[in-house]
Amino acid sequence: MEILLKVDSVTKRFGGFTALNAVSLEVRRGERLGLIGPNGSGKTTLINCISGALINESGGISFNGRSIMSLPAYQRTRQGIARSFQIPRPFRSMTVIENLLIPLAYVRGFSGGKADGCAEQILTSIGLAAKANQLCSHLTQVELRKLELARAMAAEPQLLISDEAMAGLAGTEIDEVLSILHTLNKKGITIIMIEHIMQAVMSFSERVICLDAGQIICQGTPTEVVADPYVQRAYLGD
Repeated sequence: MEILLKVDSVTKRFGGFTALNAVSLEVRRGERLGLIGPNGSGKTTLINCISGALINESGGISFNGRSIMSLPAYQRTRQGIARSFQIPRPFRSMTVIENLLIPLAYVRGFSGGKADGCAEQILTSIGLAAKANQLCSHLTQVELRKLELARAMAAEPQLLISDEAMAGLAGTEIDEVLSILHTLNKKGITIIMIEHIMQAVMSFSERVICLDAGQIICQGTPTEVVADPYVQRAYLGD
């Protein structure tokens, strides 16, 4: 399958602390990839480097066969890389649909009726159509998570990075978010899922990569990774 994203020996330091140490990986177009690891393993630093929120000291990142190292975050989004955030931060003084109109305008250049129609379509697909004109401050936790995904979808991504979209949710709520991610993947969107809920990662991912202390310690099928002694040691200790 075609390689959509390539990370080549990426290293990121914060002062004397090495958060990522020569990390290399490839993500195939249409793939569902799980990214796991204990707290502090470098998962968020890695996706921040991919999305452009952080600039790595060495190594390269290419998307669709072209280097994106010189591109700021907003241009990477326009190239087709979108992400949701671990802590939802919508514009709380705006309505749900107004939150979608912002990326539709600044990423895709939509305005007026075209933007409204696209926003309504996204909200319908994600189960938030009935909340379109409500203020974001009135949303429940699972609705805020859905809105995070909707805002990422408004950028029309080829690659969606889902950063702990299910954190703090109950069982049925987790199933709702998983269903949304599966639907997006069936539409052709490549997804990297970062999640601590192992059951969700294992059921969703075709392939799993485990980070620990800024390095990849294991990758393979979900079954292979869960059975790996290095992964078990990283999560459970000796």
